[in-house]
Amino acid sequence: MALRDFALLILMCLVWAFNNILSKYVVSGLEVPPLFYAAARFAILTLVLIPFLRPAPRPIWRLVVTALLMGGGNFALMFVGLKMSTPSAVSVVFQLGLPMTVLLSVLMLHERIGLWRGFGIGLTFAGVVIVIFDPHGLEISTGLLLVAAATFMSSLGAVMTKQIEGMRPLTFQAWVGFSSVWPLAALSAWLEPGQVDIALHAGWPFLGALLFSALIVSLFAHTSYVMLLQKYEANLISALTLMTPLITIGMGVVLLGDPFGPRMIIGSALAISGVLVIALRRNQIMAMLMAVRSRLK
Repeated sequence: MALRDFALLILMCLVWAFNNILSKYVVSGLEVPPLFYAAARFAILTLVLIPFLRPAPRPIWRLVVTALLMGGGNFALMFVGLKMSTPSAVSVVFQLGLPMTVLLSVLMLHERIGLWRGFGIGLTFAGVVIVIFDPHGLEISTGLLLVAAATFMSSLGAVMTKQIEGMRPLTFQAWVGFSSVWPLAALSAWLEPGQVDIALHAGWPFLGALLFSALIVSLFAHTSYVMLLQKYEANLISALTLMTPLITIGMGVVLLGDPFGPRMIIGSALAISGVLVIALRRNQIMAMLMAVRSRLK
């Protein structure tokens, strides 16, 4: 890989990791309601990408359902879970996305797992269970369960995109924003009274975080990822993007004081190792599926 492209990949991972920390700050530090934050992000994305709504691939119903799974449903659960959890733990649980996508591809696309990918799936699930399980209270974190549910919705959407023909990346991004903003805005109005006043009170920090999330993360990082996928093997790029959870954990510990004890160390190591095994062993179909899924980080 060229040094310039490697530097771009590192910058892309830094953007994704910093956005995890920034989102935690918005929903917990600024107390902006998570559903409203997600709705506002998709509203900006929709406004920017309106010209790309047409032509839309058919069937429309499948496109809308897929967009909702990977957009509104995924981010709503993710932000609510993030409000209740640490960014470090969330970044580890989010690694469930790849093994979930593999398992769903077996059910829906008749993929074969194979011994090594099965081993990687087991490692990932074991690592995540260690992270989300609280041995002191014998309970599982509700927030991290919501994050796990978010990754399932995103993975299901990724598999469904394989069944949509003629989909352009920016067109899909536009439909994700357009399909997600309406239900999220309605849910926020119902469940989060006073959300507009809270956002206005948060002021410029909230606006800056919102623009960063919608434009820098969704457009810059996405475009960079697609460009790198076009130049290099998907397995290589996916493996290198495992820097994102590692950077997130480091930022979470340094900037937010996230706990980082033996349980987090062991769980993170197992989960990331499992994802690495899956990434290095998956076939062409899985490479295409994860290329689609990664566009909505």
